[in-house]
Amino acid sequence: MVNIQKAAVIGCGFVGSTIAYTLMQKGIFSEMVLLDANEPKAQGEAMDISHGLPFSHAMDIYAGTYEDIADAAVVIITAGANQKPGETRLDLVHKNARIMKSIISDIKRVKCEGILLIVTNPVDILTQVALKESGFPKERVIGSGTVLDTARLKYLISEKLNVDSRNVHAFIAGEHGDSELAVWSCANIYGIGLDEFGKIKGYADFDKEKDKIYHAVRDSAYEIIERKGATYYGIGMAAAKIAESIVRDSHTVAPVSVSLNGEYGLSGLCLSIPSVVGRGGAEQVLEINFNEEETEKLRQSAEELKSVLQEIDLA
Repeated sequence: MVNIQKAAVIGCGFVGSTIAYTLMQKGIFSEMVLLDANEPKAQGEAMDISHGLPFSHAMDIYAGTYEDIADAAVVIITAGANQKPGETRLDLVHKNARIMKSIISDIKRVKCEGILLIVTNPVDILTQVALKESGFPKERVIGSGTVLDTARLKYLISEKLNVDSRNVHAFIAGEHGDSELAVWSCANIYGIGLDEFGKIKGYADFDKEKDKIYHAVRDSAYEIIERKGATYYGIGMAAAKIAESIVRDSHTVAPVSVSLNGEYGLSGLCLSIPSVVGRGGAEQVLEINFNEEETEKLRQSAEELKSVLQEIDLA
C-alpha cells in the first residue's frame, strides 16, 4: 500500500541532501527516509535536517534501509558518481549505470510500488536503465530531465528582458546535456512572442541574444562545477517541484525525462519532453508542433543518446 505522504531519497550527497532539505521546507510529506551507501552520512543528514523542523512543518525524517521505502509514494534516486570538472554528463554513464542497476534490484526486492524519480546523471540514459531494470509501467519511471535547464532558460531570458521570470514561458527539450535544444518557436512572455517582446524592449534583432542565452544555459553546469565543484541548489528545487506535482496531483506540465513510444517519431529511449505530471507520474507526453529545425535537433539529440544506450548492457 503506497503512503502518498512518504518520500524516499536514495543518495545523500550534495544533490540528495539538498532535495531532502527542500522537501522538508515545502512540507508536502509527513515522512521521509534517507538512504546512502555510507549509512552514517544518511544518519547525519537526517539529524541535521530534522533540527530545522521547529521552524518548518511536522515531519518524520530518518535514515533507513530499502525495507523502509517499500510504501514510499515517491522514490528519488540521486546516488552515483559526481560530474568532475571537464567531464560531460555522458562520461559518467558506465559507472552510474552499474550503480543504478544495483539500486533498482533492491527496490524490486522490497516490492516498492511508488514512482521513481531519477536525478542521477546522465539522467535520460539512467531513466531508461531504471525503466528497463524495474519493469515498471513507463509512467512510473521519470527523470528530472530538463526541468532545471528550463528554469535556467527562463531566468536568463528574464534577466535579458528585465521581466519577472514567472512570466517567461519557454522550455528546453532533448538530452539533459550538450545536445539539448531551446524550443524558441514556443517561447513567449505572457502570451507575447519572444521576438516581439524583444522589440518592445529595444532589441532590433533578438536572435543574437537567443543564441547567447542558449549557450549560457547549456554550459551552466560546467561553469558552476568549475567554480564550486558541484551543482545542487537548482536541481534540489527542480526535483522537489516534480515530487510536489506528483503528491498534489497538480497535473503540472514539465519537461521531464520520459519513455517515448512513437512521439516525435522516436521510441526505445527516454528523452526530456514536456509532459503532464500528476499522481500517476508522467501521465501524458505532449506532442508539440516544433518547427522543422527544432524537430531535426531533437532527432539528433535522440541519436546521440541511442548511440550511448547501445554501449550499455540492458539485457
